[in-house]
Amino acid sequence: MVAAGSPEGAASAERDAVEEAGLAEVQATEIRGADPVGETRGGMFRSLRNHNYRLFVSGSVISNVGTWMQRTAQDWLVLELTHGSSAALGVTTALQFLPIGLFGLWGGVLADRYSKRHLLMAAQSLLGVLSLTLGLLTVTGHAQVWHVYVMAFLLGTVSCVEVPTRQSFVVEMVGRRDLPNAIALNSSTFNLARVVGPAVAGVLIYALGGTGPIFLLNAASFAAVIAGLSVMRKSELRTPERVARAKGQLREGLRYVWRSPELLMPILLVAFVAMFATSFTMSIAVMAKQVFGQGASSFGVASSAFAVGALGGALLAARRIRPSRRFLIGGAIAFGVFEVVAGLAPGYVSFLFLLVPAGVAMITTNTTANSTVQLAASPEMRGRVMGIYVLVFTGGAPIGAPLIGWVGELAGPRLGMVICGVMCLVGVGLAMLLTRFAAGRTQGAVVRGVVTSPGGAR
Repeated sequence: MVAAGSPEGAASAERDAVEEAGLAEVQATEIRGADPVGETRGGMFRSLRNHNYRLFVSGSVISNVGTWMQRTAQDWLVLELTHGSSAALGVTTALQFLPIGLFGLWGGVLADRYSKRHLLMAAQSLLGVLSLTLGLLTVTGHAQVWHVYVMAFLLGTVSCVEVPTRQSFVVEMVGRRDLPNAIALNSSTFNLARVVGPAVAGVLIYALGGTGPIFLLNAASFAAVIAGLSVMRKSELRTPERVARAKGQLREGLRYVWRSPELLMPILLVAFVAMFATSFTMSIAVMAKQVFGQGASSFGVASSAFAVGALGGALLAARRIRPSRRFLIGGAIAFGVFEVVAGLAPGYVSFLFLLVPAGVAMITTNTTANSTVQLAASPEMRGRVMGIYVLVFTGGAPIGAPLIGWVGELAGPRLGMVICGVMCLVGVGLAMLLTRFAAGRTQGAVVRGVVTSPGGAR
């Protein structure tokens, strides 16, 4: 455990020294295989030298393409069933992310308690079953908008466990030294799928005469991830000691983050930015259809343009050895600015061009925040920390998506996108102010001798 304080009455300087030394010791070592973070080993794709990570990435590429195809088909299906209602699209997005707000923190607790590999295999199987069900409903002509709402909520519920588990599993495959590179490559594969998936979905929706086959293809894609996980070399995984079930573990994780500015700052920033970034991706569909009068294939092209920028940003991030606070804050500010400008784009072509740098800025923010949080978290707390990270990363959608959808209904999609960008910029400032406030409260608590270690909350 990281010592976060000392006995009452000790000098403040001594407490700070003990706290920093404990944190440094935990961050320098991983269970069953320590590797220093700062050591460089071989370029942009260095994480792919790891056998288990290659299996993981290979399966993820296939599954992510299917997932982005389904997201495009799901949005288009809702617009068809509701005759172009952006509010209904906002409700669908909100329902898919609402479970994170309700149950997301418990997913991180489970990731610390149980085998992450086994949890991932179970979650991927359930996601495949849900995609298959929605596909069958659609191809048989029985799909209704409430079916999409229910499936979106169930997908979000499974993701409460799957996402924090998957995020915290990366370091078990590659170790701390290659963790920033692996996170960036994960983001690269995700955004490569973001380029390919929507474009392919747009073409297939037109060619196959509907969205149903897209859901069936996505259901089949989950087999690739499950197969990769099942044949991994368990002896090469850097598996931390599992945390025994005990009372207060969720509160323990929350206190741990609150008392660690190096964790709190990126988590708060992501909380504010992601709330409206999710709405931004939703707004791309509405802008393409309602503002520029485009069809399904052009909507797919717009989503892919955004993903091209995100892919480029992820590949640039893969070249960096360590995350940087400057990249984190700068990326968030740039994303907000490009959101505003994209909302004011005069035509479809200029809109496409503006989506590219917006994608670069968004992925720079996301990968930097993710790497910072995972490197700062101690092994036995990483699942819970990533549960909190995933909660703020996706849990803002139930607030932001309906709000921007409602604004789009009343005042048009352009104003909705502009508001997204402005709120991102406001969020950057709020994240910095709240981190300073929390740091001041924590420092005062240390001086009074009331700060305990994360292990003390039982």
